[in-house]
Amino acid sequence: MNHRELAQAILEQVGGINNITQLVNCATRLRMNFKDESLVHLDQLNKIPGVLGAVKKSGQYQIIIGTDVANVCNEIKAMGLSEGPVNTGKKVGKIDALMDIFAAIFTPVIPAITAAGMIKAILVICVLLGMEKTSQIYVVLSFIADAGFYFLPIMLAVSSAKKLGCNPYLAAMVGGALLHPAFTQLVTAGEPVHIFGLPIKLINYGSSVIPIILAVWLMTYVERFADKVSPKAVKFFMKPTLTILIVAPIVLVVLGPLGSYIGTGIATITDFLNMHVSWLVPTLMGAFMPLLVLTGMHWSFLPVLMTSYTTYGYEAVMGPGSLVSNVCQGSAALCVSIKTKNKELKQLASSAGVTALMGITEPAMYGVTIKFKKILLSVMLGGGVGGFYAGLMGVVRYTSGTPGLLSIPIFIGENPMNVVHALIACAIGFVVTFAATWFYGFEEPADPNEKTETKETEALEKASMVKKIVISSPVNGKKVDISKVKDETFAKEILGKGIAVESVDGKIAAPFDGEVATIFRTKHVIGLKSTEGVELLIHIGIDTVELEGKFFTPHVQDGDTFKKGDLLLEFDKKAIEEAGYETIIPVIVTNTSNYLEVLASKEGDVEMGQELLTIL
Repeated sequence: MNHRELAQAILEQVGGINNITQLVNCATRLRMNFKDESLVHLDQLNKIPGVLGAVKKSGQYQIIIGTDVANVCNEIKAMGLSEGPVNTGKKVGKIDALMDIFAAIFTPVIPAITAAGMIKAILVICVLLGMEKTSQIYVVLSFIADAGFYFLPIMLAVSSAKKLGCNPYLAAMVGGALLHPAFTQLVTAGEPVHIFGLPIKLINYGSSVIPIILAVWLMTYVERFADKVSPKAVKFFMKPTLTILIVAPIVLVVLGPLGSYIGTGIATITDFLNMHVSWLVPTLMGAFMPLLVLTGMHWSFLPVLMTSYTTYGYEAVMGPGSLVSNVCQGSAALCVSIKTKNKELKQLASSAGVTALMGITEPAMYGVTIKFKKILLSVMLGGGVGGFYAGLMGVVRYTSGTPGLLSIPIFIGENPMNVVHALIACAIGFVVTFAATWFYGFEEPADPNEKTETKETEALEKASMVKKIVISSPVNGKKVDISKVKDETFAKEILGKGIAVESVDGKIAAPFDGEVATIFRTKHVIGLKSTEGVELLIHIGIDTVELEGKFFTPHVQDGDTFKKGDLLLEFDKKAIEEAGYETIIPVIVTNTSNYLEVLASKEGDVEMGQELLTIL
């Protein structure tokens, strides 16, 4: 299947070209939003040859293609996709919206940053091989690479404008004003400069990130104002002129300096961590990168990464840890391919393991890692240990790129040992993950072709030999299989086994006698512990953490004891749904590993006090 055929197959399963409101691509996946999500068929997308996986994360649909993703994205755009945001009227959570903005702003400029960094890496190698820095080849290639960083404000102006919905060329004009040679000369001279009697801060905006994003954010409002006040007869020239005359001075006087100070603050924090606890961030990134990717939270670090690149020429926040984590994904998958006797899993794990080592982790993550909880823990352990070594040795990444063995040149810089330590960190992570998976993490899945009894039947037969604990429903409503919850953390049983319930009245009652282990600050999650030791998590809604506690009324506090049937919490179901959130309630046994089995009752109506889960 060629790129165009793959693009057409994808469009057939997402409601066609007219259903797409936004389309961008990162290194391995298409990121899409739609007018009508009911037309999107994830199960069918996953069956398309050439699609490695399809999921919904942080309010955005992600279709995993691999390194050919840019070609497929271009084919879809060539079929008539109009650029620019479309307002569907659907409410989106603040965190989801912020992640979506970061992705749309920074993803388009990553190729330029990658190219600039790789050219610099090539120049470093050339110097080590004897090239003089005064040679014309070095000088020309050097300023070509520098252009990718220096003119970053203009590139970000265009991508920001496309995402936020204003004229990208007016935005580029503002970015150009910040970099204009005349302004640069004023900065160098250091003499006071004013406009309309207001002082202009003399700051060098070359390679800056945050000032131009703030400028474009302001422009979205000013441009609408200019459109409203400009008479139709002269709107053609009055609207853009008025926009620039308002935005540019405000940026030079207020927003530019503010963004510069924010960028300096980010750089200062990064510098402090690198100097005093260099091991901390790579360790955490190496350990928790799979969870960050699963939840889409890795996009929140993009402003920090870009600021670090433009300030220091490298970053140590995500690169070292994500490199080790990706190698650990490959290590776990290869271990499974060697150990398993299941032919289908062996084939999947072997191919996914190789691609993960090269930096494309989605097949390993969705095909192997998150299907087996202990394997995920093994990957996190290996990533943490390897990341710790990378942090101790001060490993940095000199340019953006999908971290993997194929892209190891992005760790080549003036310090020749940087790439050596990066490879050693990968080796440490690989060995630790492989060993942990081999001895702890992998349990052979049942062969579906064998005529064996189901896991549930076997567990029930053993029920007479073990203690049976019945968990009653804390909710009035309708039971739903946990695999149908639109959150991979619950659907893949990463936190433990359980069931979900659609509430009809917005009330949560105690399912057993016990105590309140914790009520989250945002009140949407309550953790309980029964007198028999069962740890139960009741999560009200999907992404409702973004409501910051609004519409939730708890009637208990941390440490309170309760009796079965006591009212624990109420929530305004209608208000939450009107705010754009699902109110399905996953009920999870978080200490599942302490028991032989956790069995969910069949789907259907349920009332408080009726049997919901059986624990053996």
